[in-house]
Amino acid sequence: MVYKVGYFVGSLSSTSINRLLSRALIRLAPEELEFTEIPIRDLPLYSPDHDADFPPVAVALKDAIAASDALLFVTPEYNRSIPGGLKNALDWASRPSGQNSFHHLPAAIIGASPGRIGTAVGQQSLRAVLSFCNVRQMTAPEAYITFTPGLITEEGEVTDPKIAAFLETFMEEFRTHVMRVLTVLPRG
Repeated sequence: MVYKVGYFVGSLSSTSINRLLSRALIRLAPEELEFTEIPIRDLPLYSPDHDADFPPVAVALKDAIAASDALLFVTPEYNRSIPGGLKNALDWASRPSGQNSFHHLPAAIIGASPGRIGTAVGQQSLRAVLSFCNVRQMTAPEAYITFTPGLITEEGEVTDPKIAAFLETFMEEFRTHVMRVLTVLPRG
């Protein structure tokens, strides 16, 4: 069976190292996982004023999540928390009240940073928000990638064999997590 995975790149940067990481993850993923990026760049700032009439870009976000069997968050950490663009997307997707697009979706979080602690604190912030949104999160293995120049090529090839093996294991565990969650909580 093929599982449709919608993935978020938390950085809006055109030179995002997390976009490189997403390419590597897709390249190393088991063949049962099919990936589609869920774009967040063009979302306006969320306001409850839009709850009665969502703009088309926010409807597209919710539709992309609805079309996904699972979600993968590939994100940096900004100021020890979630990047603003990603938090804004989470707000749009979980609103209006009673129309949370994330309900029961299996998901995993991973991120890269040039810092020594990777994205550990930012991921904890994201986990708290996703818990509130009732997302079924993969809790292990945790993945905080310390990024160095040349670690991942533009095509998504990981040049360090140990990190490549770890990322491949992470993606295999993600596939298993998705299969288990969807066995218990099948998508509509």
